[in-house]
Amino acid sequence: MPEPVALVDADLQLRPWRSEDLPALLANANHAAVVRGLSSRFPHPYTAEDGRAFLAGEVVPLDRWALAICRDGQACGGIAITCGSGERCGTASLGYWLGPAHWNQGLMGRVLALYVPWVMGDAGLHRLLAEVMVHNPASARVLLRHGFVEEGTARWAIRKEGVLYDLRRFAWLAGPSAAASA
Repeated sequence: MPEPVALVDADLQLRPWRSEDLPALLANANHAAVVRGLSSRFPHPYTAEDGRAFLAGEVVPLDRWALAICRDGQACGGIAITCGSGERCGTASLGYWLGPAHWNQGLMGRVLALYVPWVMGDAGLHRLLAEVMVHNPASARVLLRHGFVEEGTARWAIRKEGVLYDLRRFAWLAGPSAAASA
């Protein structure tokens, strides 16, 4: 069994979710602005029942790569990958979120700087995909600043609350050939 993960940079820690994170999870997740850029499995309002189900691993697998983003010891967001299989072995999709009180402070850039190199090696990935709804330019900017390359736009890729949205697609490629193929 691998050792538990703890990635640390000053006041920032990425670590496995814990049941005692429930109050902080509720305080940071229960915002319409957070949900606006996430998949529909992230509900709003975000209730204690939703939080308990998430922390029990009933919503998404809380595997080795699903980590709480903590600032000064308190969970304030999350980051995870979903690994591909079959012919997509060695690839993964990245997802992340932060509570609004932590936006526009450079925190997500620090998170990506810790998480991406680690997860690429730990999960044996050669490609990491991140998709961003077109109305979330801040997320697109942080990906671009931290080594992701924009690959294009998937038009009408998702439907939320009856509205079709485009998704901007970004990728991080491992190894020295990454820059040559970008």
